[in-house]
Amino acid sequence: MMKKALSLLMVCVLAMGLSTQATAQKKAAARKTARTTKTTTKSTASKSKGNGSFIVISKKDLNLRVYSKDSTLLAEYPCCLSKNKGDKQRKGDMRTPESPQGKPFKITAIQDASTWRHDFKDGRGNIKAYGHWFLRLLTPGHSGIGIHGSTNNENSVPGRASEGCIRLRDQDIITLKEKYAYVGMPVIIKSETQGLYPWEK
Repeated sequence: MMKKALSLLMVCVLAMGLSTQATAQKKAAARKTARTTKTTTKSTASKSKGNGSFIVISKKDLNLRVYSKDSTLLAEYPCCLSKNKGDKQRKGDMRTPESPQGKPFKITAIQDASTWRHDFKDGRGNIKAYGHWFLRLLTPGHSGIGIHGSTNNENSVPGRASEGCIRLRDQDIITLKEKYAYVGMPVIIKSETQGLYPWEK
């Protein structure tokens, strides 16, 4: 009787052990699947952004357009450009730089600007002014130029009121960053009188 009880007890302990081991294996498999799914999703998102799309900014029409590699229009946003017209010559001249023919600028960094402040010397003091994102541009000869939001200045979009950067509405800079922008993305800024390129028509 005692032997039967001991045998039964051993079978129960063995079954519990196997069940615990199986549960642990299932949990490990689930964690691995979750990691793989996350990596795949991230990879897909990166590929969709870095696929040769580019930006064209029109001073004449006060808009920013996103095009695919084959020049298909993907998105268009109104924008605010510099107070003064013409190509940027020096720091503080309140002009937006224009990219030379065949040499687009590039996005060098995508920075969280949600806490950035600026004093426009208009009596409002040091206020939040850049929206959530600042897409920093490589503009040879000039620094500090980027595409950003317009917190506390949304009524300036579209228009001519910036110190040289390109302002979008706050929601538009979020959409641009999330759906299209990537480091290395070409950005063409047209001259004041440049209309649509033939391929844009």
